[in-house]
Amino acid sequence: MDTLDWSDRDEIAIELYDNFPDIDPQWISFPDLHSKICNLENFNGDPNKSNEKILEAIQMLWIEEYK
Repeated sequence: MDTLDWSDRDEIAIELYDNFPDIDPQWISFPDLHSKICNLENFNGDPNKSNEKILEAIQMLWIEEYK
């Protein structure tokens, strides 16, 4: 399994969808989203390297997976 970094937005969204099937990503807060990403088993990115733009992009991709 490859490790994920903040640039792997599509893969992160799929991992979130697979790991949290009961969460509607439309309603997740950015702090909660950040925490869930950083705690993914194969996530190896620097927690301090994210920003609102990155989190919003991942959230939008997760919403697409969720639909």
